[in-house]
Amino acid sequence: MADITRRLGWRHLRGAPTAHIRHHRGGKLLHDGPGLSFWFRALTAALSEVPVDDRELAMTFHARTSDFQDVAVQATVTYRISDPAVAATRLDFSIDPDTGAWRGTPLEQLGTLLTETAQQHALDVLARTPLSAALVDGVAAVRERVAAGLAAEPRLPATGIEVVAVRVVALRPEPEVERALRTPAREQIQQEADRATYERRAVAVERERTIAENELASQIELARREEQLVDQRGTNARREAEEHAAADAVRAEAEAARTVRLAEAEATRSVRLARAEAEGAREVGEARAQAQAAWLRVHAEVDVATLHALTGTRLAENLPRIDSVTVSPDVLTGLLARLGTQEQA
Repeated sequence: MADITRRLGWRHLRGAPTAHIRHHRGGKLLHDGPGLSFWFRALTAALSEVPVDDRELAMTFHARTSDFQDVAVQATVTYRISDPAVAATRLDFSIDPDTGAWRGTPLEQLGTLLTETAQQHALDVLARTPLSAALVDGVAAVRERVAAGLAAEPRLPATGIEVVAVRVVALRPEPEVERALRTPAREQIQQEADRATYERRAVAVERERTIAENELASQIELARREEQLVDQRGTNARREAEEHAAADAVRAEAEAARTVRLAEAEATRSVRLARAEAEGAREVGEARAQAQAAWLRVHAEVDVATLHALTGTRLAENLPRIDSVTVSPDVLTGLLARLGTQEQA
C-alpha cells in the first residue's frame, strides 16, 4: 500500500519498489512506474497501484478419481503481474488518494481466476485416473497438467498475469480411505518390525548360546586343566613317595649294612675276646696246673708234720675271725691222743 501524507490541500505519495504506480489527471497519464514519489491534488488525481512482485497463491480443492474416490488437492501457484498497464485496465487497482488503500479487491479476483483455472485442469486429470495411480503418480501428473493449462490459458496474458511456478503439495484421499490404504502398509511395517524383533531375539539368543558355549568350553578347559593338575600332583606325590621310599630303602640298607658290619665287628671282637679269654684261661689253667704240680712237688718233699702245720695255718687263714675259742676237755683229749699217735708212728 502506498504511503500518502497531507500538506495544505496537497497529497504526497511515496510508492514501494515492488509497486507500479499510475497517476492520471484529466485523463492524462502523468506518472507511471514502480517506486515513484510525487505530489498531487486529491480532487483531480486518479491513482492505481499494481504490485509487480512475485505472489504465492495457496489453493485447496476436492476432486474425484475415475473410481469415484474423493481426494483433496493442495497446490501453490507462484505468479506476478508482468504488464501493470494491462492489469490496471482489466482489474480495479485504483487506490484512495487519502489513505492509499485499494478501493476494490483485485488480488482476490486474480486468485479466483488462477484457482478456478488450475482446479479445472486438475479435475480433468484426476477424473481419468484411479485412486491408486493418483496417489502414486498423481502429484507429478497434476502439476504438469496445471502448469501447462495455466501457460495456455489466454485470459492470463490478456490480464497481464505471468505464472512463474506451480507446485502440488499433496493428494490426500478421505480419512476412512486413507486409513484403509494405510492398513496393508502398516501391517507390512508391523511384520517387518516383528521380523526385525524376532531377528534381534534370534541374534540375542544366538549370542547368549555362543556365550554359554564359550563359558562351558572355558569350564571344560578349566576342568581338564584341573584334572591335569591333579594328575600332575598325584604323579609328583607318587614320585616323591617313591623317592622317599628309595631314600628310606637306601637308609635301611645302609643301616642294615652298618648293623651287619657292627655285628660282624662285634662278632669278630667277641670271637677274638673269646679266643683271648680261652687262651688266657688255658694259660691260667696251665699256670695253675704248673703251680699245682710245683705245689705238689714241694709238699711231696716235705714231711708230714710240716704239712700238718701248713694245713693248720691255711685253715686258720680261711677260717672266719674267732674272738674266743672254748676247748672242751673231750676235744683236747682227742687231739692230744691223735697227736701222740702220729708222733709214735
